[in-house]
Amino acid sequence: MRTASSKLDTSHLNANEEADLRCRTALELKDRNEYDAAREAMFPLWKGIGSRPNIKGLNNSVVADVLLTTGILTGWLGSRSEIKDADDYARDLITESITLYEALGDSRKVAEARAELGYCYWRAGANDEARIYFNEALKRLTFGGNARANALIGLSFVEWADSRYTEALKVLTDNTQLFEKITSHVFKGTYHNQIGIILEEIGAASKTRRGNYFQRAIDEYRAADEEFKLAKNVVYRAHVKNNIGNLLKELRRFKEAHQYLEQARRLFIRVRDKVRVGQVDDTRAQVFIAEGKYAQAEVIARIAARSFERAGRQCFLAETLITQGIALARLHESKPARFLFQRALEVAHDVGALNRAGLAALTMIEEIDTLSPEVQSVAYDQATQWLASSESPDIKPRLKAVAKKIAGARSMTKAGNTYEILFNKPRDLEAEVLNFERSRISEALAQVNGKVTHAAKLLGLGYQKLAYIIETRHPDLLKKRSPVRRRPRQTKK
Repeated sequence: MRTASSKLDTSHLNANEEADLRCRTALELKDRNEYDAAREAMFPLWKGIGSRPNIKGLNNSVVADVLLTTGILTGWLGSRSEIKDADDYARDLITESITLYEALGDSRKVAEARAELGYCYWRAGANDEARIYFNEALKRLTFGGNARANALIGLSFVEWADSRYTEALKVLTDNTQLFEKITSHVFKGTYHNQIGIILEEIGAASKTRRGNYFQRAIDEYRAADEEFKLAKNVVYRAHVKNNIGNLLKELRRFKEAHQYLEQARRLFIRVRDKVRVGQVDDTRAQVFIAEGKYAQAEVIARIAARSFERAGRQCFLAETLITQGIALARLHESKPARFLFQRALEVAHDVGALNRAGLAALTMIEEIDTLSPEVQSVAYDQATQWLASSESPDIKPRLKAVAKKIAGARSMTKAGNTYEILFNKPRDLEAEVLNFERSRISEALAQVNGKVTHAAKLLGLGYQKLAYIIETRHPDLLKKRSPVRRRPRQTKK
């Protein structure tokens, strides 16, 4: 939205006043998800991700505001545009702002900046670090207002990401009065949307109160949609549509689910938010799995995984790899499915998202019946350990069912090296190509009794080229070829 920055009349302002106005305007635009306009509002102070803002001649308090604002924009813009290093840049800028705020003795701004660091770590999947920063911020933000609401929402995101649903719900419901009093429709909408998500998760695993939880979730989504309408926030309304689509999947209303998801996808494409498009695609893949349309699910999940990998969104990547693995397993593609489950496990483990690593291990046992007893046993042990703190109600029944499934395997095996057994081994592409080449040449030589001339024809090569390949790259095959007959030299007369 190019008009946003052009509307800023700064002709009557000095440098500090102009910078302050640009920061306030950019953050307001960011809250409406108008990221491009927010970036333009900061121009010419800041040129975009990876560049330092121009802070020459500004007061220290204004410098800190500029650093914090550009750090916040860097993180969210980078997430949307799939820039892997964006959160690193964001953390550097925000940390620098904290140093200045501390020197100025502004404890409230220090707390606000720490909450923004929490979002950086949450986006990267480092939930333990994110939780620390959000809690540190909340200790200082003791009064109500948008800043405390922002930190509470961030903390609920972290607890939800770690499947601690009761704790995530408590973070929000213990602060209902705060969210009722604040004037920000964006924070109010996010509050209701997040409660809806948590209730949906709990309801999905509940046998006795499933319908009750789902109805409460729908009510929360509707309340969220009303707030986002008032905020004129198209992107957050798209999030709500995605969530409703996921809930309709649980109710097996697949046609309606796809309609909502298609609406959400179009809205995210309109604002060029590739990560959010990926989230919708992951939901679509799960709907296809619920319908038994596994081939379609695999294609959609693969597209989503590629998007998350480019953006460096590791938790989202791990979840989508699990979805893709399920689709492949149900297509009876056990080997690639196992590879994806193990990759999901590695990705989640590397960023400390152990609950997702546990889900990958657990789902692998559930979906693949051809795992060796050793792999089953180690995967179960790790799933039990990594999911020990999960509050998802369906985890214990799933673990119990898996324990029964592999009881024989566990009695036959001893504890092994988790890394060696569960993690994918690094691949040497060059070595694999050479092994494949050697195998094909060996087979061809065996078919023609070692005659290189005939083997070359079978392989579509010239005699001299095949002979050279055998001699230089696979000398062990020399014994499999027929003896080289040297032509006698003709003597000159």
